[in-house]
Amino acid sequence: MSFQTHISASIHLLAQEKINLCAYEEPAAMRSPQISNMPKIVYVLLDGIGDLPHPSLNDMTPLEAAFTPNLDALARNGAMGRVISVGKHIAPQSDIAVFNMLGYSFRDGSYVGRGVIESIGSNLDFRDGDLAMRGNFATIDDNLKIIDRRAGRIISKQEAESVCATLRSDIKFSDPDASFAIEPTVAHRVVIRFRHNKVKLSDRITNTDPAYDKVDGMGIAKPTAGNEAVETSRPEEDNPGARIAAEMLNEFTQQTIALLRNHPVNKARVAAGKKPINCILARDSGNRYPSLEPINKMHGIKAGCIVDMPVEVGIAKVLKMAPFAAGGTTDYEQKAQVAARSLKQVDFVYVHIKGPDEFGHDGDARGKKKNIEEIDSRFFGTLLSRLKHDSVIVVSGDHSTPCIKKGHSDDPVPLLVSGNMIKRDGSARFTESSARSGSIGLIMGADVVPTVLRMVGKR
Repeated sequence: MSFQTHISASIHLLAQEKINLCAYEEPAAMRSPQISNMPKIVYVLLDGIGDLPHPSLNDMTPLEAAFTPNLDALARNGAMGRVISVGKHIAPQSDIAVFNMLGYSFRDGSYVGRGVIESIGSNLDFRDGDLAMRGNFATIDDNLKIIDRRAGRIISKQEAESVCATLRSDIKFSDPDASFAIEPTVAHRVVIRFRHNKVKLSDRITNTDPAYDKVDGMGIAKPTAGNEAVETSRPEEDNPGARIAAEMLNEFTQQTIALLRNHPVNKARVAAGKKPINCILARDSGNRYPSLEPINKMHGIKAGCIVDMPVEVGIAKVLKMAPFAAGGTTDYEQKAQVAARSLKQVDFVYVHIKGPDEFGHDGDARGKKKNIEEIDSRFFGTLLSRLKHDSVIVVSGDHSTPCIKKGHSDDPVPLLVSGNMIKRDGSARFTESSARSGSIGLIMGADVVPTVLRMVGKR
C-alpha cells in the first residue's frame, strides 16, 4: 500500500501505524553489487527553510502556518532535532552551510571561498593563483547607494549575457598583465575570475558587497540597515598579490558602473518599469583549488546528488558526487521521480530544493508559506509515492532565512530523520517548534550525516 493511500484512507492512523512508503520493489537485477545493505537514504536540504514568527502569519513561522500533510506524516514516523549548520553566532552562506551539512567543517580555516566553488560549478577556467569571486547584479543610485542588491531579481539570460559581453569587450585594466573572465549563472548571480600574468593574486582583500564579510574563507552575512553603498576593496595584507587584487577589483567595479549606466539593456528595463542592472557587487574571494576527501570515502557511502545552482554543482564536483539531472529549480515532481530512481545506482542521494530562501530574502512570509506547501505537495507527495518501504528520508535546511530579517541568520534549522527503522519520538509536525523538543537534540551541521548513518545502523 502506498503512502498516499494511507493518507486518503485515514491520516489519523499514521500516528499508530508504520508507513509503507511505496509498493514498488526494485528488481534484483537492478541492484548494484557495490551498494551495501544499508537502507536507501534521500537527504533533502530545503534552502533557507528556517524562520522566525512573523506578524503576517499570526506570529507563526512559514513552516508552522503551512499545510504540509506529507512532511508532517514523515515527522510522525521519525525523530526530529535542530542543527547549527556552521557555528554559533554565524549566519552562513549556502556554500559553507552545505559543505557542513554534508560533513565537512573546515574548522582549520582552510576553506577556499564561494567564488572558487561557483567558478568550478560554472566551468570557468580557474587555476591556483587566480582570484575568483561571486557577484550580484545590483541596482545603485548615482551616489553608489544600493537600491536593490539583486536588481529586481528577475533578469533574463539574454540580458545577463548582453551585459557581460559588454564588460568582456570594454573593460581595460591599467595593468597590461591583468585580465578577467566573467560568466552569468542564474538570475542576478554572476562569477568573476581575475588573473595576473606575473603575480599570484591573494584572496586577502575585502568585498565590494557591504552585506557580507569573510572569516577564515567563509562568507558571513552582516546585519544591514538598508542604506549601504558599494564599498572600495582594500588589501588585508601588505604584499603585491593583495594590493594588485584589490586594485583589479576596484577598477573592474568602477568601469562596470560606467559602462552599464546607459547600457541598452538598462534603457529597455527602465522603460519597462524594471530596475536597471548597473553594478556588480563582489564577495567571497578565493585563490586556490580545493582538495577534499571525496564524500564516498568520507562516509563509506555511494552518494549522488540532484542540484541546480552553480554553488551546489561546484560542491558536488569537488566532493565527487554522482550528478542526476532533474529539470529546473521548480520542477519538483521531476526531482522527486529522479531521486527515487537514483537509488538504483546510489545508496544516498542529496537533493537541494530552492525556493524558501528567496522568499526569505524578499521578506515575503506568505509567499514562503505558499512555496513550502507547494514543495510538500509536489516534491514530497511525489517522492513518498515512489520510495520503497525501507527507505529513509532526511529533511533539513542549509541555513535559516527569516522573512523578518530578509537575510541569513544563525538560527538553527529543523532536522527530521524518518523511516520505519527509526525510533519515533512523538513529533507531530515538521516545524521549528517540534524540532526543539525532538529526541535528536541540537547538533552541528557536520554531524548530521554521521548521525543519520548511526541511526540507520551504518555506523
